Amino acid sequence: MAESKSLRKPVFTKVEQLRPGTSGHTLTVKVVSTKMVLQKGRTDGPQVRQMRIAECLVGDETGMIIFTARNEQVDLMKEGTTVTLRNAKIDMYKGSMRLAVDKWGRVEVDKPASFTVKEDNNLSLIEYELVNVVEE
Repeated sequence: MAESKSLRKPVFTKVEQLRPGTSGHTLTVKVVSTKMVLQKGRTDGPQVRQMRIAECLVGDETGMIIFTARNEQVDLMKEGTTVTLRNAKIDMYKGSMRLAVDKWGRVEVDKPASFTVKEDNNLSLIEYELVNVVEE
């Protein structure tokens, strides 16, 4: 009764298709720039844990967005590198969108992509406002 379970092919999303509050995205993007935001070590346990957070501007041929890289992800996000983000989600930070990959996702360095990043469509510069709709 051992049935071979075939894996589902990933559906690749473009940057311009990202919307607030969505998750499960698979994207291939180029790293435009990287800026270290937080770097601190914790020595309260048996091993020293290093916590690093970097904001990386990533994009494809449809637009750009800020990707929040954490810990080991920071090492992969070098300028000019093409990466595939699997199971990425959109976090909201001060009313703007940030792309992130948590422990359920994956960041993989890919072969260099042929596209050029569309730099005049930065989705992280769009400010969103949460509006509560009261239904009567």
